[in-house]
Order: sequence, then structure tokens, then C-alpha cells
Amino acid sequence: MKRPPEAEPGLVAVAGALAWALPGAGHLWLGRVRKGTVFLVVLTLMFGVGLWLEGSVFPLDPADPVVTLLALADLGAGGLYLLARLAGFGEGEVVAATHEYGNTFILTAGLLNVLVVLDALDTARGRKP
Repeated sequence: MKRPPEAEPGLVAVAGALAWALPGAGHLWLGRVRKGTVFLVVLTLMFGVGLWLEGSVFPLDPADPVVTLLALADLGAGGLYLLARLAGFGEGEVVAATHEYGNTFILTAGLLNVLVVLDALDTARGRKP
């Protein structure tokens, strides 16, 4: 089996950072326009729908391990998470009937973006065609 050529570490780091900062940006930068566009639209839309459904964007709170794990999952969305926290979005209305659905959309967008980052890293390393 032929090994892929070694990629420049800087290229891999930039692809990973872009992919985390904005879903799909790493793929777009690597020339994978179709994949990058799909990831950008779908994951941003999922995060936005989660906010619209009154979901919470959890803060990093070391005093509460469960909230910290939820925040780490949210943080997978990268720039979307940071933007929501800075803008004051995602306070979540716990009494809203849609609150848990909103949480699920936000958490899923974050966790899926972690997989997108890993895919961008593999693509940058030449492990994916």
C-alpha cells in the first residue's frame, strides 16, 4: 500500500484552525468547495435553529462537570459558539417547550463540527482523495 506524501505541518494546522473557526472553511480553503459549502450551510443552520428554538449555549463552568461537558460539545462549533456567547445569544428559555430541542441542535452542530475538523485535517494530510 502506497503511503500518502507528508503534508506541511503549517498547511494542516491552518486547515484545522479554519475548519474549527467556521464550519466548512477548512474544506473551502483546501479546494473542496462542495463539501465545504454543505458543511458551512448545514452546521450554521443547525446552530441557528438551536438558538431560534430557545436552546442554551452552555458556559465553561468547572464547578459543574455536566455543564462543562455540554460547553465542550458546544465549543466544537468554534466561531459560532464564541459569537453566540459574545453577542449574548443562547441564554435559553428553560420553560419554553422547544428548549431541549434547541439544546440538541446546538450540541449536535458542535459535535458534528469536531468530525468536520478531523476530516479537514485528514484531507490536508493527504489521507483522503
